[in-house]
Amino acid sequence: MPIVKSTYQPPLLFKNNHFNTVYKTLFYKNNICYKRKRIATPDDDFLDLDFSIVGSNTIVIAMHGLEGSSKSHYLVSVINYLNSKKIDCVALNFRGCSGEDNNQLYSYNSGKTDDLNVVINYILKQYSYKNIILLGYSMGGNITLKYMGETTKIPSEIKGAVAISVPCDLEGSSNALAKWYNTVYIQKFLKTLKKKTVIKLEKFPNNNIDKAAVLNAKTFEDFDNAVTAPLFQYKNAKDYWNKCSSKPFIPAINKPTLLISALDDSFLSKSCYPIKEAKNHKYLTFEMPKYGGHVGFNTSYVGKDLLWSEKHISNYIEHIIS
Repeated sequence: MPIVKSTYQPPLLFKNNHFNTVYKTLFYKNNICYKRKRIATPDDDFLDLDFSIVGSNTIVIAMHGLEGSSKSHYLVSVINYLNSKKIDCVALNFRGCSGEDNNQLYSYNSGKTDDLNVVINYILKQYSYKNIILLGYSMGGNITLKYMGETTKIPSEIKGAVAISVPCDLEGSSNALAKWYNTVYIQKFLKTLKKKTVIKLEKFPNNNIDKAAVLNAKTFEDFDNAVTAPLFQYKNAKDYWNKCSSKPFIPAINKPTLLISALDDSFLSKSCYPIKEAKNHKYLTFEMPKYGGHVGFNTSYVGKDLLWSEKHISNYIEHIIS
């Protein structure tokens, strides 16, 4: 599948990448009624799954970005739309993101595909879906692509995947987010990450985490060196980034996969666009709209059509399951 020309053509205001990025967060008001199910993990922890079922033989496993949840506006928007097209959905809340602290000192990271595998096995065991589609946004997209490339025996029910605004190179993305024009975003991420970490350190007093380094973290490199690397047994932040970036796994993907990343996404470095890997790839379709921001892709304003990416995702799913 080649690198394809994008159909995304936003009006003037949405050509501003930051406005496009924050628009749904600030103005999208739609709600959703989930049915929550808690499932156990092999390490005595749990994952909270939020289902929105309409009676389909196809289910989408939707994954949020860093410090998001099933309540993230982009997930609510796409799940509402997919439900309207008679597609079932389940939103995976990564550990510690469902409104309740998880049981272990560690929670999630950008390459932790084993929890996704637990969810997939649960769906296969408890339900009889003909088609399963993986859908990941940002960090969830990195997990999606990594799973699709690293898993040697993907269940036949998984027909394909969609990944949106993906930091395929975690080091490049971390460096991009350290730029001055991303200050608001990095501060927002670090605020909640630090808060959760302090709670963990109080809950688990016998730990190897330097609390001062956590509180003084100014970048993802600082935080990943202080928290992510030691908790998940990586040497340091760069070791974590190298081993968990999805980019090296892309060539091994062997089921239909759609990747959409906007060229004006301020969260992504040039290295986050796997152009070389996508060229002549048999299964990957890569779309790089000129505009879109980070998980934005809005097309109009409140009360009108905001749903370019939602429609695009739905059409791709219909294509690969037909």
